[in-house]
Amino acid sequence: MINALVALTTNPNVLLAIMVSVAIFATIVSVSLPLLSGDKLEARMKAVALERDKIRARERANLLAEGQRGSLRSKESKAYMRSLVERLSLRNALLDKKGEEMLRMAGFRSEAATTTFLFARFVLPFVFIAVAFFYIFIVLELDRPPLFKIGICLGFGYLGFYLPVIFVKNTLQKRQQSIRRAFPDSLDLLLICVESGMSIETAFRKVSEEIGLQSIELAEELSLATAELSYLPDRKQAYENLAARTGLDGVKAVSMALVQAERYGTPLGTTLRVLAQENRDMRMAEAEKKAAALPPKLTVPMIVFFLPVLFAVIMSPAIIKIVSMN
Repeated sequence: MINALVALTTNPNVLLAIMVSVAIFATIVSVSLPLLSGDKLEARMKAVALERDKIRARERANLLAEGQRGSLRSKESKAYMRSLVERLSLRNALLDKKGEEMLRMAGFRSEAATTTFLFARFVLPFVFIAVAFFYIFIVLELDRPPLFKIGICLGFGYLGFYLPVIFVKNTLQKRQQSIRRAFPDSLDLLLICVESGMSIETAFRKVSEEIGLQSIELAEELSLATAELSYLPDRKQAYENLAARTGLDGVKAVSMALVQAERYGTPLGTTLRVLAQENRDMRMAEAEKKAAALPPKLTVPMIVFFLPVLFAVIMSPAIIKIVSMN
């Protein structure tokens, strides 16, 4: 019996028949499985649509809660400012389109911030003039012509008029510097998220959570971009808004790459990798530029502070010896 079984299993004809049977069975299974499994595309698209609706509802709720908190604070503490701005139509007189863009890029996007800015530009000149008038005419009692004193007071008023603009510009520069320093790292994180299979909304949200320790400003911008991608009908507008809010060339290049990827379906991996390296090179070039400008800036402090002390240390023994000899 055993010899017959061994002879049967070693028979080439039997082995060939078994292999042909297995191949035919595998072919039948491969052809029939796709027909029996059915089309799951509709179910998958429905799941994606439901998930996007959940993200949209969550982002709208977050934005609505933040807007309500901001509006309550503005109604409680800024009613008199809003009343003065509306009565005198200061928005048309003191704020143009460029000023609105500057406020938006500096992070002052609420109506309360705009009202405070206009109120400060209107009130500060009078405050500075009053303080300068009191200090020059009453406290100092300068022995100067009246026109000279009035000119000084008007100069302080001019300073008060442009002081809010200077403050907003400084805030804008600090904000852009923070975003510029953290943007290459955020691109690396975005590249990892995209290549791992995440959608762009999920990738933006993940990067905004991770990059917050390095740059709060960039995390805020990415969070706003995530919200806009969730509820805006045109995703291109969300990318353009991100570039407009930051005002940086690197962010504009990334926004254009994302728009092209949305329109033509081009891969984002290589583009994000190249843009991350370019932004890192730009950051290094800026650091080298500041380092090259350091020696001329140190010339005046060295002449004023270091050289007199050096001369005193060198000449003191000789001066002491000469005085003791006399």
